[in-house]
Amino acid sequence: MKNPRDYIIFPLDVPALKDAVHYVELLSADVGMFKVGLELFVEAGPEVLRIIKANGPAEIFLDLKFHDIPMTVSRAMNRVAEMGVTFATVHCGESGRMLEAAVAGGGAHVGVLGVTVLTSVSPEEIAGAGFKEDFSNDLSALVLKRAAMARAAGCAGIVCSGQEVKQIKALCGREFVAVTPGIRPGWQAGGDDQRRIVTPARAIADGSDYLVIGRPIRDAKDPVWAAKKVAEEISVALFEL
Repeated sequence: MKNPRDYIIFPLDVPALKDAVHYVELLSADVGMFKVGLELFVEAGPEVLRIIKANGPAEIFLDLKFHDIPMTVSRAMNRVAEMGVTFATVHCGESGRMLEAAVAGGGAHVGVLGVTVLTSVSPEEIAGAGFKEDFSNDLSALVLKRAAMARAAGCAGIVCSGQEVKQIKALCGREFVAVTPGIRPGWQAGGDDQRRIVTPARAIADGSDYLVIGRPIRDAKDPVWAAKKVAEEISVALFEL
């Protein structure tokens, strides 16, 4: 069984390398993985990945959300496979071939995660983008369709809201990894741009394998205390399974 802290992915959503280094040094012993997204990677590049690896056992989730023609995505993922990351993301988008190319490019060195529907997206926005009413009226239907596409392409798993995890596990199997953003502990107030949020306990109970938890830890007066408190909540949820 994983240590409760290993379920926690802390996003380094900061604009400068020095800010990322601060959180890496502070939290390496209390989270399982650091997420590096577009803003930080554009600023610091692979250097931030080397810093993470040098500071402790925490792994790396490279969240660049590739979306391009299959050959370009394959070549990009081939380079990612050389960087020692555990997971990297690709938008499910319109093309199963793009997902297959990402998996082929990553080989056995990196787990490809399909991004289904961003947790900040609302049903109204899906309708405005021209999707069928079946999907705008039920975002879960679109998530499940894209999860099945990702599984068929050989992806290791998907990124999805905790509200869809139970259905995805039933559809794709327990070994299909579910990474869940939009996590808000019960003790953390709401009021941000995430729409489809769940608590750590709910996500774990439904089968989430990793929880992306940023603001509740980053914005706490004591981020280490907050990370430990989240791990305690995860531990209770695991005990109750």
